[in-house]
Amino acid sequence: MATVKWLFLDLMLLFLLLHDAIADHSESNAEKLTESKSLVHIGAIFDPDTLEGAIAEISMSLAIEDFYALHPNYQSRLFVHFTTAKDLVTTAAAAVDLLKKFQVQAIIGPQIPAAAPFLVELGEKAQVPIISFFETSPALSPTEHPFFIRVTQNDSHQVKAISAVLQNFSWHEVVLMYEDTNYGAGFISFLVDELQENDIRISHMSKIPTSAEDFQISKELSKLSTTQTRVFIVHMNTALASRLFALVAKNGMMSKGYTWIVTACLSNSLNVLDSEVIDSMEGVLGVRSHLPKSKELGLFDRRWKSKLHSKKPNSSVTEINISGLWAYDTIFALAKAVEKILSPINPSIVNPSNPSESTTDFGSLGFSRIGHILCNQILNTQFKGLSGEFHLVNGQLESSVFEIVNVIGTGRVVGYWTSEKGLTQTLDLTSKNDLKQIIWPGDSTIAPTGWAIPSLVVGTPVRLGFPQFLSVREDGDLNKTTYTGFCMEIFNATLEIVEEKLGMKIHPQLVPYEDENGEMAGTYDELLYQIKLKSIQKFDAVVGDISIVASRTDYVEFTLPYSESGVTMLVPVKRDNRHNMWIFLKPWTWDLWLAVIIACIFIALIIRTMEHQTENSEFGGSPRRQLGMIFMFPFYAMVIPQRELVVKDCSRFVLVIWLWLAFILMQSYTASLSSILTVDQLEPTFADLKKLRTESHFVGFQSGSFVEDFLVKQLNFSRNQTRPLSNFGEYKEALSNGSRKGGVSAIFEEIPYIKVFLKKYSSKYTTAGPIYRTDGLGFAFAKDSPLVSHFSQAILLVRENQTRMDRIEKKYFGENVMTPTLARSISSESSSLRAYNFGGLFIIVGIATLLALLISERYIWQRPVSLVNKYLTSQKSPSNEVELVAQPTTLPETDIAGGHSLSPDQAEDSDNSQRTNFGHISGDTSAGDDETENAEAHHS
Repeated sequence: MATVKWLFLDLMLLFLLLHDAIADHSESNAEKLTESKSLVHIGAIFDPDTLEGAIAEISMSLAIEDFYALHPNYQSRLFVHFTTAKDLVTTAAAAVDLLKKFQVQAIIGPQIPAAAPFLVELGEKAQVPIISFFETSPALSPTEHPFFIRVTQNDSHQVKAISAVLQNFSWHEVVLMYEDTNYGAGFISFLVDELQENDIRISHMSKIPTSAEDFQISKELSKLSTTQTRVFIVHMNTALASRLFALVAKNGMMSKGYTWIVTACLSNSLNVLDSEVIDSMEGVLGVRSHLPKSKELGLFDRRWKSKLHSKKPNSSVTEINISGLWAYDTIFALAKAVEKILSPINPSIVNPSNPSESTTDFGSLGFSRIGHILCNQILNTQFKGLSGEFHLVNGQLESSVFEIVNVIGTGRVVGYWTSEKGLTQTLDLTSKNDLKQIIWPGDSTIAPTGWAIPSLVVGTPVRLGFPQFLSVREDGDLNKTTYTGFCMEIFNATLEIVEEKLGMKIHPQLVPYEDENGEMAGTYDELLYQIKLKSIQKFDAVVGDISIVASRTDYVEFTLPYSESGVTMLVPVKRDNRHNMWIFLKPWTWDLWLAVIIACIFIALIIRTMEHQTENSEFGGSPRRQLGMIFMFPFYAMVIPQRELVVKDCSRFVLVIWLWLAFILMQSYTASLSSILTVDQLEPTFADLKKLRTESHFVGFQSGSFVEDFLVKQLNFSRNQTRPLSNFGEYKEALSNGSRKGGVSAIFEEIPYIKVFLKKYSSKYTTAGPIYRTDGLGFAFAKDSPLVSHFSQAILLVRENQTRMDRIEKKYFGENVMTPTLARSISSESSSLRAYNFGGLFIIVGIATLLALLISERYIWQRPVSLVNKYLTSQKSPSNEVELVAQPTTLPETDIAGGHSLSPDQAEDSDNSQRTNFGHISGDTSAGDDETENAEAHHS
């Protein structure tokens, strides 16, 4: 069965070859045949001497023959006028000549992308469809130009396929190389938008003019080889790209670690490129249009090669590419459309009233009678062609599938991209979302990282006063510089992890940031800014005790911190409080002392008020004695508790309340004083920033650090109050001298430095005030550097390895110096007790005392109550008055409230008060009121 199948295919091929031979020798007979058919003239503008032009010419000739061989009964015949155009001027002249001389109803072309905008505008004026299967700028949109039809796939889908490849290999930074034409710039604008949408950074964009010499291209490649990015996307025509890759291989950039991706502009023509060019491109990835396999395509390929050898025996072209198949399908679509609309419309050009014979007189062009209808009919034409399904969407071929090819030979398909599934190994529904094995440049099977470090120049600060963090030592005899310290140890540890992860060796070149005198050449901010000014400086990164500050992120990018940090105040301590003769006053603040004194007087007055009507002799005597008793009574109650000082029960209750208050106060005083004498022996000389801001005090900071700006901008110190200090020795001297002797009252410093300082001088200095948090110490790199994420991950691994971290810290700082908390931290608030601390206690005592007073001395509240009652009753019946005789009221000799006998003087006063009172009172006055009045008369 298979033999019969192949025999049939061979016979069919022989028939078609004989058909081509007969057609070549009977052109005159064909012309006679077309005389009975309606001829529709079509123009074609390209350069047959070029690779693309030669392929298009052969494909279109075969398409016309094949179409009318399949449809001999059609009443229309296309007659294609092939016109040669090598540049923009000849293209314009050829188009006008075709319209005026041959009255073409459609123009195929142009081959030159730069001529496409002019030709499209000319087609709109003449209402003639312009059909292009060559590459044109994506900016020339068929939706905006109704007479323009692009028989190629949509570039907006191609850029999605390229972006998918980049994301598949986690390449987040690329270099774009494209031809410096409208066609190149138009495609790149689409690509840039797509890459930015997927967070893929473009580190460099290189425009190569089509007229560039080889030495100019080599110079550009040499510049690109010094960058870290190793992923290059190339968008060029075949002629320019062939020269480029030959120079790429020559400059050693087609080696291990490099990645080259080419667009469909070049990938679609891989099978027609010279073998030398293919050899120079081995390992390149390409995105090209998908070409479905079919029997018809295989037969056509043989016929196409036969036609090529017969017409162009000396041509360098040997294979057909997909643009040739698009040319073939374009003729089929055009012939189908013409046949449908031919009758009853006359396919001719309506010329103006005064036509001109000049080929440059664009104003004298006429317009096609069938142009608009023909354009719509082409857009609606659908069939299965050699290139696949011919279906135009928005004026161009529907793009659904792209092939991902690996340039090994003429290209090996390693995967596909579809808008539905993205990247897949095959077009099967169950295919993996990945690519097949790829052979990369340098015959490597390991996917490149996408970047490399040709040279990593690391700047370091020069800090002579803080060797624990970073020490730079130069050995003149050996001509060698040694870098040690905590920061450098962390850097080396993380560097080992990064090298192991990336599988590459990084050789950092450490360069101290110093002047000719061996001192630091500027501030930390100026050092970091050298990374941004890399074109005039030499730093790719900065390693050292670099604080992560928000303002610095404008020009560098930091790793995660490898050490916590913050800024706090370092101050001297006062001498031991035990040498202070007034230390007994310190447990309480002045307001608490005052509150206790007031409470004592208040209690004494309350008890005096309640006891003065009794036989209690303690509150008797002269006024001086009574006043002294008022002040001394609270102390009597505590010192002589066994003595009966009060008589009344309410007085005893108040005394108990007072003793309870006194007991709590004494216990609190004792505890606070004990704490002061035993534990709280250190006290900061300054704990309040407001006091430091006065003009008589100066504050210090580490020279060159960000703390100076922090003091001025955030803590509102005057810049004249700040003093730069360079090492721990200057710290100690400045704090010892103080502001009055040319030193400082306090130093604001980052916590890691303070911990190291206190480890040596903890007996005389301490920290005070709040801790102003910062983001810690980290390494700085250029913005968007790929090394940042790798070093950040390595820092996390180092810090999680507690054993290794402890060993590094112990090596440079000793035991437990870099722990998260400060070893000697003193609160800025006083340890003395305040009145507010006992506010609730005072309120309870006050309320209880007043209640006892009101119960004991009812006259205090009975008189106001009586007056209120009289006022209310008088308001109810003011005219109803009767005259009553008040009954005499005699008070007993016993006090009602206290239940004790009255003294002789008090009895005499009572007898004098026992008089009969007459008065006019309201008719509703009760007996209780009389008793109240008599009682009031007695007390008066």
